[in-house]
Order: sequence, then C-alpha cells, then structure tokens
Amino acid sequence: MGKPELNLPNEKGEKRIEQTLGKRRSLLSIIVAKFLQNKLAVFGLIMLTIIVGTALLAPWIAPHDPDFQNLRNRLAAPSGEFLLGTDHLGRDILSRLLYGGRVSLFVGFVAMVGAVTIGTTVGAVAGYFGGLVDAFLMRLVDIIISFPNIFLLITLVAVLEPSLDKLIMVFAFLSWTGTARLVRGEFLTLKKREFVLAARTIGMSNTKIIFGQILPSAMGPVIVAATLAVGGFILAESALSFLGLGVQPPTSTWGNMLTYSQSVTIFRTAWWYPTFPGVMILLTVLSFNFVGDGLRDALDPRVIEK
Repeated sequence: MGKPELNLPNEKGEKRIEQTLGKRRSLLSIIVAKFLQNKLAVFGLIMLTIIVGTALLAPWIAPHDPDFQNLRNRLAAPSGEFLLGTDHLGRDILSRLLYGGRVSLFVGFVAMVGAVTIGTTVGAVAGYFGGLVDAFLMRLVDIIISFPNIFLLITLVAVLEPSLDKLIMVFAFLSWTGTARLVRGEFLTLKKREFVLAARTIGMSNTKIIFGQILPSAMGPVIVAATLAVGGFILAESALSFLGLGVQPPTSTWGNMLTYSQSVTIFRTAWWYPTFPGVMILLTVLSFNFVGDGLRDALDPRVIEK
C-alpha cells in the first residue's frame, strides 16, 4: 500500500525533469537550425574552423622556420619551395602566416574575454541596482566613449611600450563599454520578471540573483557581441602593428607582416608580400562578422518563438 504513494512524487519529478530537458533540447535544435539556415554564417564558421585549426597546427604543417632568414631568397615569387613567396628578409610567408595567425587570434580571443568580463560585470551591477550606482557607472562609460578610440589606443600603447600583454590589456580596458550598455539594458528588463521577484522573496542574495538567475537569460546578446568583438580586436591589432605600435618583431602577426610592405616598389614587384596577410585579415574578420550575424538572428527571441 505504501509503495504507490512513495513512487508517485518520484514519477512526477522525473516527468518534470524530462519535460525541462525536452524544452532545452528543442530550443537548442531551433537555434542550431536557424543558424544553419544562414549560409553566410555557415561559411564563416567553416572558414574560422580552417583558420583556427591551421594556426593551432602551425608547428606541424609549416613548411619552413618562420624566422629563418635567407637574403638570397628575398622577395622570391611563389614557387614549389615557397608556396606564397618570401618577404624582404627571405622568410617563408606561408610559415609566417600560420604562426602569425596564432598571435593575432590569441590577441583577439583574450582581449575579447577581458572586455566581455569587465563589460558584463559593470552592466549587470548597473542594471540590477540602478539609482546612484547605475548613474555613476554609466557616466564612467560615457567618459571612456567620449575619447577618440584610435588616438587613445595609440597614446596608451606608445606610453606603455608595445608588447603582446600590454596590447591585450589596452584593448580590454577600452572596449568593454559596448558590452556594459548591452547587458545593462537586458538587466533593466529582466530584473522585473517574476522569477527574479520569486528569488528575492525566498531570500536569495543579490550575487546569486545577478549571476545565477538573470545573467544566463541575458547571455544571448553577450555571445553575439563577443563574437563580433574578436574580429574587431584582430583588425585593431593589425592596424597598430602596421603602424609599428603592436606586437614587435621578430614575433610575426598578420599586422606587422604588412609593416615592411608599405613601399610602392614592393607593391609593384612583390605583390604577394602584402596580399596574403591582407587576405587573411579580411577573411578572418569577415568570418567572425558572418558568425556573429548568424548568432544574432538565431538567438533572437522573436525568431525562436516563431
């Protein structure tokens, strides 16, 4: 007689768990299906897989030592020995592209993590608490945004002396404002929802409500912003390295590979020297933008509901 009574709640609980898991799986399948419908997003994802994969495998697939100099082969045209030609010091461009991609992608990803972490924290605190806290943090955002970004970047990098870690630190410090505004807007809406009021009623702490309850529901726009930010950081690193203020030689990046190809003579006589690093920057940034656009459409609540 006692067994059915003890089993009924367990069965109901199992059914609820199965229903919850089913809803999550169906939601994920809808998001994936929407993303796969975007052909440019799929193209971008495939290109990023290839670019990141070849960069990670650079020590095993690079045909030459990227730093080996042979002046007898300087500015050699693409051939069987040097598939993409050589630079002004006789170094293999293909090998330097593979190794340079590791650095450029590393800068983009790490700077993105730093900027998104700062921006998410600031935006979550400002949106949740509101009042004076919100006013102070948003005025701080306005002050940082009011400075011309490129000039501030150049000034800080020049003052701190160019290096990989300092470049990442400057990128993260100056680029979190957009994410902060985005997260703040999401929190202003979500903190009025029933599940937040219920969490407050049962005495849940503000920290748990912010990071355990509200933030997971606001992660869609943050993921999109993070994806788009990686391409932006790679482009910014390339621009600063092109000016000689980014990652310093002999470490190769796609940006500093263009530094020595500014001569008109090189453009005329060695077209491969500036072309291939430029194409890699273009493809990578475009691919991140395509993936970001695809995620934005796939994670749009209005699209998911349909």
